[in-house]
Amino acid sequence: MLSATPATAQQPPALTLSPAAGAPGTAFKLTWTGIFYDPDCTSYAMRVLWDGKTVVGSGTGSGRGTGSGSATVPSNATAGGHRVTVQATSCPAGSASNTFTVRIPPTTTTTPPPTTQPPVTKPPVTQPPVTNPPVTRPPGVTTTTTPPVTTTTTTDTPSSSSDTPSSSTDGLTSAGDGILILDKLNIQPGDDLTATGTGCPKGAPVKLTSLGQSVGTTTADDKGEFTSPVKFASIEPGRHKVRAECGITLVGNVDVTLSSSSGGTTSTLVVLLFFLLIGAAMLRRQFTGLRR
Repeated sequence: MLSATPATAQQPPALTLSPAAGAPGTAFKLTWTGIFYDPDCTSYAMRVLWDGKTVVGSGTGSGRGTGSGSATVPSNATAGGHRVTVQATSCPAGSASNTFTVRIPPTTTTTPPPTTQPPVTKPPVTQPPVTNPPVTRPPGVTTTTTPPVTTTTTTDTPSSSSDTPSSSTDGLTSAGDGILILDKLNIQPGDDLTATGTGCPKGAPVKLTSLGQSVGTTTADDKGEFTSPVKFASIEPGRHKVRAECGITLVGNVDVTLSSSSGGTTSTLVVLLFFLLIGAAMLRRQFTGLRR
């Protein structure tokens, strides 16, 4: 009679993790014992599950119920304990589980040292010399036939018997801030003449005279400027001075000339008479020769 071999008690399954704690992305090793295997299988392919769902590693088991493998903590694992399970994938077998504790490291913020900029040195600014442009006086009023009459300004002093101030010229001179401009340099008796002046007191009455006779009156505006026609009651050929008095005295010149149309007619008659006399003399000589 054969005796029965006593059965060997099966050890409970056990799973060891090394390390058993770490941060997300930590690699760890697994070893296990006591897992039931099918006696017909000699080698077992094992997989490692994270929380029973996600495969995070693999390993190999033997027919004696032992084996080893490796796995990696998922990068999105949350802090706390998570169940790690090893299972067979090729042959029927049992499984073993253990807990891996995930620890999230504190976030450290590194403050970079302050950046010190070197002082900026600006080159000295050299200002170019300031050159004032030459001051040019504005030209006088011009007409289509003659250039404008330029005048001078004199102080309000009595005129001499010849009515000719010693400081007045045909050019532009200045004895103050005012000027008198006549719109024509030459006129004939009866021609229009206009005087324009500046520099009078605001609202001052303006009296225009020439050779002691009044030739126009007006009033200065808010800017001290005025414009007035100049009318001579009687005038002789030659140069005449026009004075504008408005608290200051402004002086301008105008030349009066006579028309030369009658002189041209007289010259033509003299030339015709000359040729008539020559012709008469030649006819007389021919007539005298025929008589002889």
